[in-house]
Amino acid sequence: TVSFSGCRFLIKGSVAGGAVYLVYDQELLGTSDRSQAVLQKAGEVVPPAVYQFSQYVCEQTGLKIPQLPALPQFDFHFQDSWNSGIITVMSALSVAPSKVCEYTKEGWEYLKERVK
Repeated sequence: TVSFSGCRFLIKGSVAGGAVYLVYDQELLGTSDRSQAVLQKAGEVVPPAVYQFSQYVCEQTGLKIPQLPALPQFDFHFQDSWNSGIITVMSALSVAPSKVCEYTKEGWEYLKERVK
């Protein structure tokens, strides 16, 4: 017999494996345009699928699942955010050495004044 923790491990492993396969199959790690299109498609397909599954579970178990509120609509472009995020990080990294020197000088001057 398979223990409860063994079943949980198998279920979690199956979900994780399915997620990895889905990311690979749908080329989500490719270009941002492709990822945007896949996520938009998922936004159109997943809510009806979840609703149908919940209806099936209700019919099979006799449970009544409350109606979930509608998902919010996002108009979010990953490419724009990704590019601005990369530019911000690279800008911070490029000025980091000079800022460290500047802050070190200010700290040293502050300590000199306090010691007097």
